[in-house]
Amino acid sequence: MTQPIVVVGAALVNDGRLLAARRSAPVELAGRWELPGGKVEPGESPEQALVRELREELGVAAEPVERVPGEWPLKPGYVLRVWLAHLLTGDPEPLEDHDELRWLTPGEVWDVDWLDQDVAAVHAVLAVWKRH
Repeated sequence: MTQPIVVVGAALVNDGRLLAARRSAPVELAGRWELPGGKVEPGESPEQALVRELREELGVAAEPVERVPGEWPLKPGYVLRVWLAHLLTGDPEPLEDHDELRWLTPGEVWDVDWLDQDVAAVHAVLAVWKRH
């Protein structure tokens, strides 16, 4: 049995708000929202991948704080693992694969149309986020 490819997602929080990113690509995901992140590359730890992906996709420096318990299946052979992360420097901008970003308060989290595979992850994020 081969190991799944790990996709890291960032529950990026700042000033009591969670960052959501709207996909612009691929076409079948465009217009729906996700936690930003991407694939772990060979030789990279998930935490290193998270820092790199946030720098590439959003132009920010962030610090992984805590892994959110659980993992969620994506397309066959891929799983999503999420880390709570704090923004260190920069103002997030949609540089790659996204066309809009939104900072959501806990009361606004369900105001966006999350990708199906991110819904369960966001529920888990909310449970961890409340402890911080």
